[in-house]
Amino acid sequence: MKRPAVIGLIGGMSWESSAEYYRIINREVQKRLGGVYSARSLMWSVNFGEIESLQHLGDCDKLTEQMIDAAIRLERGGADFVLMCTNTMHRMAGAVSEAINVPLLHIADPTGEKIRAAGFGRVGLLGTAFTMEQDFYKARLKQLFDLEVIVPKAQDRRIVHEIIYKELVAGKVFPKSQNLYREIIARLVAEGAQAIILDCTEIMLLVSDEDSAVPLFDTTTIHYCGRRSGVGSDGHSIGVLIDVRFTPKSGHHSARPPCPLCAKSRNPQSRWTSKQPLWDCDTKNNRISLD
Repeated sequence: MKRPAVIGLIGGMSWESSAEYYRIINREVQKRLGGVYSARSLMWSVNFGEIESLQHLGDCDKLTEQMIDAAIRLERGGADFVLMCTNTMHRMAGAVSEAINVPLLHIADPTGEKIRAAGFGRVGLLGTAFTMEQDFYKARLKQLFDLEVIVPKAQDRRIVHEIIYKELVAGKVFPKSQNLYREIIARLVAEGAQAIILDCTEIMLLVSDEDSAVPLFDTTTIHYCGRRSGVGSDGHSIGVLIDVRFTPKSGHHSARPPCPLCAKSRNPQSRWTSKQPLWDCDTKNNRISLD
């Protein structure tokens, strides 16, 4: 039996949605394998109070440092790939990916694939003000999947954002807020949205398919269960196949598993730093399967 990959989760943004990630991942593994099977995973949970403050201060440098630190900790702990359990912090995805030598699975990619597979081209997006108003997420959907993304008007964006930060991240779900989201979704549909992306990992706590006249795409569920990062068809593997590039450098790491490409682990007693590769192989193969 193949050894399942170890999933690295950067959580705590908020812990409410991180708990959903953990539940969804283990539910899917058990669904495929049955019995009492569960996923091999690690989670590094940040202090969202600090993250939220830095987000509203616009301190991207410190936010990036925290995400990189979390990813490196997971990598050193044995994660075979990393998921950031948040949409908003994918603004730092490029920097995080560059800092580690295992795959970072971007939350937008399986979402874009799933929407395109369903035949939609114009979608509405609900999320934090950061994801609705900045381009790091919308531009990726446009560039990679040719999706036209529309967002609510300014007043509606304020409502969506405030409900997320004042209620949902604290686990508070109110009927009044649900009704407000329903109205905002209806306005996006009236503007031509063929589907709605729930582009904040907490929104799934508030709305469901019954609240929309068009399909909802919940990024929390899709991020793990999507084609790129879901449980494999064999029921045991994680099923990841993604481009990975290893740059040969000097230096080694300590206490690491064998390289998934060359199956070698050299100099395990050498000190490892984040600026050095996890494996000292010089393979030219740019694709790995973490099955």
